[in-house]
Amino acid sequence: MMKYAYVNGIVLDGTMEMEPKTDMVVLTNGERIEKIAPKDTDVSGYERIDLGGHYLMPGLINLHVHLPADGKPKNKPTDPRKMVKLITSNALLCKVGIALCEKYARTQLMSGVTTIRTVGGVLGWDSLIRDRVRAGKTTGPRILAANMAVSVPGGHMAGSLAYEAKSADEARNYVREIAKDSPDLIKLMITGGVLDAKAKGEPGELKMPAGYVKAACDEAHRLGYHVAAHVESPEGVRVALENGVDTIEHGAKPDEEILRLFKEKGAAHVTTLSPALPYALFDRSVSKATEVEQYNGNVVFEGIRDCAVACLEHGIPVGLGTDTGCTYVTHYDMWREMQLFYKYCGVTRKFALYSATLGNAKIVGIDKETGSIEAGKCADFVVTRKNPLEDLTALRDISMVVARGKVIRDPKVKKMPEVEREMDKFM
Repeated sequence: MMKYAYVNGIVLDGTMEMEPKTDMVVLTNGERIEKIAPKDTDVSGYERIDLGGHYLMPGLINLHVHLPADGKPKNKPTDPRKMVKLITSNALLCKVGIALCEKYARTQLMSGVTTIRTVGGVLGWDSLIRDRVRAGKTTGPRILAANMAVSVPGGHMAGSLAYEAKSADEARNYVREIAKDSPDLIKLMITGGVLDAKAKGEPGELKMPAGYVKAACDEAHRLGYHVAAHVESPEGVRVALENGVDTIEHGAKPDEEILRLFKEKGAAHVTTLSPALPYALFDRSVSKATEVEQYNGNVVFEGIRDCAVACLEHGIPVGLGTDTGCTYVTHYDMWREMQLFYKYCGVTRKFALYSATLGNAKIVGIDKETGSIEAGKCADFVVTRKNPLEDLTALRDISMVVARGKVIRDPKVKKMPEVEREMDKFM
């Protein structure tokens, strides 16, 4: 049970009203923050960690992660069904797959993300890795795991990261099957996505019937789980909210009825601008997208942005997630989603940082545990050399990560030059 005194730092506490606090010392005891006290507090009995004037803030929380992929750009599409079938074909390949997912989770941590929420993975691997992190068998962030999702034949990620329900009863039964591995939430794939569409204007086509959605949500709620749903069209958002979904992942341009449903159901929107941007805004010679994919990518990008803006205007909670590993969306770039939120949704940098920390924690119900620098909470910190309230790119230069009290000095991640070069153009 190590006791640390973090001195000579500037504290950003993660609240919506946060302002830089100087002349403070943060005291931790084991996994917990013990006290935030004046700098002249007696720290005998603690190991001093001099932050050298750097900025200390809550660890970032990424609400939308797929661990099996790394976001590396591809020259041509791959078949996820074949990839998953191969990697799960025998015990040795499963072991390799789990090790890769652990590596990607560790990359999230080394980039300053101390909590991730997975929303579609292979079999029960996500909860397995979650439990290994908890037991200290591997280094990684806190994981809220969904494991496999529920889709339908021809639906988004069907047969790879999602089961294919052919009836409402099957949707309900798949929720029970997923629950056997004790996940933290249930994920539904209600509409298609950019790459599922075959013609212009078809992204987000409703795939899962309303009755399936209701059956899955009712069973998940009966078992004590919240439900997150992949949705990329107004029709899909409406069906999701009417039938019990708790968080809309991605989203689409809302009307008054959709906004009313968000409020009536107490639901939240999880913004994911990063994965749509390459399809919408990159030159097609770079993205390798077809004309149809670029057109639909722009529809989705604008829909996600419009949903976030409208929800914020109406007091509906909006969270942030990267949708790693979609193409060009890495496990080390949560700061990019924050920057895009700031740039395209008209929020302040302060609000973007709040959203990626305490705001995200509130949406998924862990704000008593993490999300802000507060006595009694878990010691989840990130330290940057520069002030992110002045420039969010400060978060791509991490000098320290503290996860559940464990100190990681000068963390490193291996970056992808092509991603850096192309994504930086839109920051």
